[in-house]
Amino acid sequence: MARGADDDRPNRRRAEPEGPESGRTENEVPAERTTQLRIPFLAERTTQLRIPSPAEVPAEDPVGADPEAENPAERANQGAGSSHRGSRRKPAQPSALAGKFAPFARRLRPQYPRPGRTGWRRWAPSWRQWLAAWGLALGLSGSLLAIAYAATDIPEDLNTYATQQDNVYFWSDGTPMARTGWVRRQAMPLKDIPEDVRWAVLAAENESFYSDPGISLSGVTRALVRTVGEGDTQGGSTITQQYVKNVYLNQDRSVSRKFTEAMIALKLDNKMSKDKILESYLNTSWFGRGTYGLQRAAQAYYGKDVSRLNASEGAFLASLLKGAGLYDPILSKANHQRAVERWSWTLDRMVDIGKLSPSERAKYKKFPEPLKQSRTYDTGKQSDYLVELATQYAKKAANISDKEFDLGGYQIYTTFDRKRETALTDTVAKARKKALKDDPAKAKTAHYGAASVATDGRILAVYGGPDHRTQGYNESNATTVPAGSAFLPFVYAAGLQNGVHLTREGAATPVTPDSVYDGNDGVPVTTPEGPYWDRSGKKVAARNDGGESYGQITLREALAKSVNTPFMQLGMDTGLDTVRKTAEDVGLLPSSLGPQVPALTMGNSTPSAIRMASSYATFAAGGTHTEPYSVRRVTRNGHGVALDTPDPSRAVRAEVARQVTEALTDSFRAAHPDAAPATAQVSGKSGTTEKDTAAWYTGTNRSVTTSVVVYRIDLTKSLEPLPLKGISGTPADDVPYGIWFGAMSPLG
Repeated sequence: MARGADDDRPNRRRAEPEGPESGRTENEVPAERTTQLRIPFLAERTTQLRIPSPAEVPAEDPVGADPEAENPAERANQGAGSSHRGSRRKPAQPSALAGKFAPFARRLRPQYPRPGRTGWRRWAPSWRQWLAAWGLALGLSGSLLAIAYAATDIPEDLNTYATQQDNVYFWSDGTPMARTGWVRRQAMPLKDIPEDVRWAVLAAENESFYSDPGISLSGVTRALVRTVGEGDTQGGSTITQQYVKNVYLNQDRSVSRKFTEAMIALKLDNKMSKDKILESYLNTSWFGRGTYGLQRAAQAYYGKDVSRLNASEGAFLASLLKGAGLYDPILSKANHQRAVERWSWTLDRMVDIGKLSPSERAKYKKFPEPLKQSRTYDTGKQSDYLVELATQYAKKAANISDKEFDLGGYQIYTTFDRKRETALTDTVAKARKKALKDDPAKAKTAHYGAASVATDGRILAVYGGPDHRTQGYNESNATTVPAGSAFLPFVYAAGLQNGVHLTREGAATPVTPDSVYDGNDGVPVTTPEGPYWDRSGKKVAARNDGGESYGQITLREALAKSVNTPFMQLGMDTGLDTVRKTAEDVGLLPSSLGPQVPALTMGNSTPSAIRMASSYATFAAGGTHTEPYSVRRVTRNGHGVALDTPDPSRAVRAEVARQVTEALTDSFRAAHPDAAPATAQVSGKSGTTEKDTAAWYTGTNRSVTTSVVVYRIDLTKSLEPLPLKGISGTPADDVPYGIWFGAMSPLG
């Protein structure tokens, strides 16, 4: 067959058949062997395939052999035969750069299991691989942080934590009554804050403030771990971060908030000077007692300007940054102990960082006790007591925390009636002035509490005391002295509502206003089994005021004349537990009720003037009771705040309420026949106590009930009530009634 035209190896011979006839020895290798293949589709074309000799076939490549180290002859032969149709295409040659890094890449490439290792080490990455992985992770994290930093902007608007406002209180007619909060925050330049005070804060909160980048990496990491692992955030905040949280962010406890805080802190640290950040922080931080900023904190706790503070006082104020509710000493003994420990630690820390010398530290051995009374309300007017009542109610009913309320911005619309408040205050002031003139010694220990409450529960007026600055408690809301015979209407209502049990197992026998009881003085109190004996083994007997006896008397008449003995027995017949429950239902607080003994019916309970007025108002409201309240609406910056307002509830049947009111009307008419027109719906009753420690008058006129109490206590000695000794006047000139009449006029 003719040789193909594209054969470029003309010197090759045809392959000769192997065998003995070839004349070669067994081990002789021919110089060149070829074979011809005929391609049937091409009749006149052949191709020659060269079969390499055994000597030309390389041994198996060792592991890791360099593919570049091939036999040059083989590469030449491959190149020579590449032009033949059907031969393999020549691979692309690697670039010089790839060839340079190829060995390094091969070393990084994991080989599993790793050669030359045993056991678990065969599967462990090499140190080069670990290094590469860490480098990649750090590079990626750094890139993400750089992107986050660039994408984070410092907010333009400060939040409400940095813009505290006034709280405004309004009378019931919508006119302004009082403002609080506007004096509770005042910015001070850093230069006016003593350096020792500044460093007390830095020692306690962030001693590396002037050298850190605005964040603490270890602290942030610790806080994030706690947030993810335990669901809260703790620690890790520099002063810059705290300032960012106070003025730019909310108080949300989350990883995202903590991360945003850190990014803003980093950017703010690059934008603002350290002194400016510290100044802003000290002027916006919360120190408790309604104060924001170090200046108002100095005034609230020490009554002086911040520029006059020393290192010791500054160390205490610095402790409040951890939480005023935990470190204000006046709140509890535990708080006092924590405050002392934190104060001492802060001073020692100042010595450790070189900001207070040991000799200066030695000067501060005694804890600088702050003022015991915060000057939250400092006008000295009667309206301070109204503000106090409304604030307490608004916080509770609207579920507002102390800290949120201190930020301000609230509008509190109260139930207080300006005209009634003025009339009540003026009347008490006249009575007090007269007492000081008639008997100065006794008048110094005299106290007057009064309150007016509508039948729908609105507190319309209170008298809390002469001056809120000198007397911090509210006399209208004090549970200090017994109710005495002013408690009798509750016993009467309990009997009318539930009946009496003349036998232990028998059914209840109805009671009416015309039911007759023994009104004589000294009548023994009995039970179904016989006389009632006290723990000392004596029979218990009821006593009337002045030892007067009235014989057999109806319950209605007994209430009108304030005869005690029938009601002591009525209480035993009705059941003292039933009497107690009725008193609670009509409005008295369970905590103010006395022991459940026969004296309960004689008024051993100690209700406040507000609660006494509210309870009598229940009878005037037809037996429906509404808890007394002082706030009808709350808004914040014009937006309504959800407020829980009390709903009326049935305390006694309407018939019972009417019968009690009729007896109280008889009482008022009998004692003051010319005080009101015959058509006036006026009712009321006085109240006296066994030891003459309190005098009451509680009455209703035109759906408003006012209760007045006069008592004596020397607060410099004890809280034990003292005998009135004429301070409450005489039956003809009854002081509590005179105050009631002045506050409720005109009657009708």
